Amino acid sequence: MDRPFLQTIEWLGFQKHLGRHVWRLDDGFIKANIIRHDVRFGQNYLYIPYGPELNLELARDGLKNELLHFLHYLHVLARQEGSMFIKIEPMHDMVIELLMRNGMKFRHTAHHVQPQRTVVVDLTLTQDQLLDKLHHKHRYNISLAQRKGVTVEESHDADIFWRLLQQTSEHDDFRTHGMLYYKKLLNYFSDDTKTLRTRLFMAHHGGRPIAGVIMMEHGKTVSYLHGAMDREHRSLMASHLLHWELMQRYRQRGFQWYDLWGVDADKWPGVTRFKLGFGARVIEYPGAFDMTIKKMWSWLYKIAGR
Repeated sequence: MDRPFLQTIEWLGFQKHLGRHVWRLDDGFIKANIIRHDVRFGQNYLYIPYGPELNLELARDGLKNELLHFLHYLHVLARQEGSMFIKIEPMHDMVIELLMRNGMKFRHTAHHVQPQRTVVVDLTLTQDQLLDKLHHKHRYNISLAQRKGVTVEESHDADIFWRLLQQTSEHDDFRTHGMLYYKKLLNYFSDDTKTLRTRLFMAHHGGRPIAGVIMMEHGKTVSYLHGAMDREHRSLMASHLLHWELMQRYRQRGFQWYDLWGVDADKWPGVTRFKLGFGARVIEYPGAFDMTIKKMWSWLYKIAGR
């Protein structure tokens, strides 16, 4: 798969566009997008999403000096910003191993921002091969949606998506970003010439939008970021057809990976079963690690989070 879009300069620019304080470290050995997340009581923490990235080919030659410089940089920045802690979510076990081996006091935490597990569909397979990998109930549901006349179209109406998302969040009891976030996400990455590109797709029935997804295109990978549906039309299985149709479109455009973005059988059992039903491969990352800077505030923040 391609390197994570969360560690691209374009994504960092979007975070700045949202009003967050951001920093970019790139010394040829270590790359890191650093984002300040402000929370209640005037506190904040520094966050490196799906990073840092290390040049692992140089690891055998020793990166100790570069790692020590990285640690010093983070410490100085965190104290300068008054941060409670520094949170990293590396994508490779060797990254956290090298960091901890060189004296960086990161501790594993259950409080992660990005999903620790994801499921990825291989779009280099033929349509028949992808069809064979589907769970038999998914094949049936896709066929049902087609028979019922569900159609899939690209959309530019973020307001409709937001209305569907509110229904979904109320029913499934999860928090969303504000409406402005989704509009900014779609508008900021609306240029086809940029490295990152977001698109909104809607499933319709009888001219009425009943499900929608926001996709992020990056390199040869397309990632499913946000989804919403009209619960009154759940029996039409629009979400099954929506993803299946997009897999075929992106496969035809030369994309190689369809990242369904995040599964957790304990937190989201229904969503996890839905995503696994597409015959996707499960990929697991090391998880989240925190380095405490302000002990009392870090403890209070995590207690409040529980």
